Amino acid sequence: MRIVVFSDTHGNFAAADSIFTKNKICDHFIFLGDGMEEMEHLKKIYPEKKIYCVCGNCDRSDEPPSRTIEIFKTKMFMTHGHFHKVNETTDLLISRAKEEGASVILFGHTHKRLYEYTKGFHILNPGSAAQPKDHLPPGYAIIDLTPCGINFMHVDLD
Repeated sequence: MRIVVFSDTHGNFAAADSIFTKNKICDHFIFLGDGMEEMEHLKKIYPEKKIYCVCGNCDRSDEPPSRTIEIFKTKMFMTHGHFHKVNETTDLLISRAKEEGASVILFGHTHKRLYEYTKGFHILNPGSAAQPKDHLPPGYAIIDLTPCGINFMHVDLD
């Protein structure tokens, strides 16, 4: 099962739509905030897709700033990250994921790609799909849930 994860489109509908276009066979998409206007439009274009969202610090939305979801028996704590001091540490994310019983942590906000496995948690930031701050191209991430385990991959949008 493949899951597409992206964040921080900041009004760039073309970038968000491109992610859906490049991943037509995927059914599950996770958006980690700062671009809810694009997501509301994409939900109308792709009503058959399962789209999970959290609200970012630049969004005006009824979506919560964090939530825990379960996809194919894998619990994921997802948040934009601005309430969890993600520019400084992942400790608050780990603490919250532990409370939620999640093994995967997904966050945005920093506009910098990250993947690490620490303290029993997979921690992923897909970077920004529109305004990266890590000298890498705009991008997103893919999570593959397989019988053998979980695989994570960053993908350039260009």
